[in-house]
Amino acid sequence: MTTPLAKAIAAFSPALPLAVAFSGGADSTALLLACAEKWPGQVHAVHIHHGIQAAADDFEQHCRTFCKQLNVSLVVKKVDGRHAPGQSPEDAARRARYKAFEAVALDDYAQLAIKNIAIAQHADDQVETLLLALSRGSGLPGLSAMPASWVREGITYHRPLLAVRASDIRTWLAARGVAFIEDPSNVDEQFTRNRIRARLLPALEATFPQFRDTFARSAAHAAQAQAVLLDVAVQDLALMGTPPLIVKLQHLSRPRQANVLRHWLNTTHHAVPSAAQLAELLDQIAACTTRGHQIRIKVGTGFCERRGAALHWYNLLDLL
Repeated sequence: MTTPLAKAIAAFSPALPLAVAFSGGADSTALLLACAEKWPGQVHAVHIHHGIQAAADDFEQHCRTFCKQLNVSLVVKKVDGRHAPGQSPEDAARRARYKAFEAVALDDYAQLAIKNIAIAQHADDQVETLLLALSRGSGLPGLSAMPASWVREGITYHRPLLAVRASDIRTWLAARGVAFIEDPSNVDEQFTRNRIRARLLPALEATFPQFRDTFARSAAHAAQAQAVLLDVAVQDLALMGTPPLIVKLQHLSRPRQANVLRHWLNTTHHAVPSAAQLAELLDQIAACTTRGHQIRIKVGTGFCERRGAALHWYNLLDLL
C-alpha cells in the first residue's frame, strides 16, 4: 500500500540537482531520505545552525552523521537567529534561513548549479499558518497560506509534503527505523504556533476530521482569488503610471484603489500599509479635488504624499 509520503514524493518532480533543508527533525529527515532514495547522487543537504539553543552543536553533529550514512553532501551555515526588538523570534529565524539558503546556492553549491531547494513543511504546518493568518485579520495573501512552490532571488523553493500529515511522516520513519531529533522548542507553548499545534489541532481533529483537506481547499481558493487581484492591479498600475496619478486613481472604485495601491507600495517600495493607514489614504485621495489639497500620511515605514498630480512614497531614512 502506498503511503501518503511516498505518494507525495512520487508526484514531486523538481529540476535536479536538488538541495534539501535539513534540520534533523522528523519532517526534514523523511524528506531528505525519500529524495535521496529517489534521486541518488543528485540530492544535497543544507543545515542551518541558528546558534540559539544549547543543543545546536549536537543537532549539527546528528545531521553530519546522518548525511554521511546516506552518502549525501552537507553544507552547514551558521546564522544569527536572534530577533530584534518588536520582531517575532520565528520571523527572525525565517529571514536568517532564507539568506543562508541564498548564500549556499551562490557560494557552497555554485559549481553544482543548484537552483531548487525543498523544505519539509507539511499539512499540519499549513493549517497552523492559516489559523495564524486568521488570528491576525490577514487578507487574501495571508489566507492563501503557504504555496507549494515559489521563486525567491532566483531560487525555486518547493514544499512537496504539504498534503502529508505530521503523524503520517512519523509513521513512515518508524516503519523504516530511522532516528531523528526532537527539538524541545517545538513544544514550548510560549510560541503561538506551538499552542495551536498542542491545543487547537486536536480539537479540530475531534470536531472536523477532514479539516486538513478542507482548510487546504480554502487556502487554494484564496490564492486563486489573490492571483486575479494581482492581475488586475498590474493592469491598473500600467494605466495610471508610476508614481500613480491621483485623478486616475479616483476613477477606480475604492476596493480597486486599495488593490492597486497595495501592489504599488509593495512591489515598488517594499512598503506594507496597515488597514488603518490604507483607509486614511483612500479617504484623502477621495477628498483631493483641489490644487491645494495636500496628502501626507504615514504608510508602512515611510510616508505617502501628493507631489503635483501624482502620489509618491518616501522613506525618512532616504532623506538622512
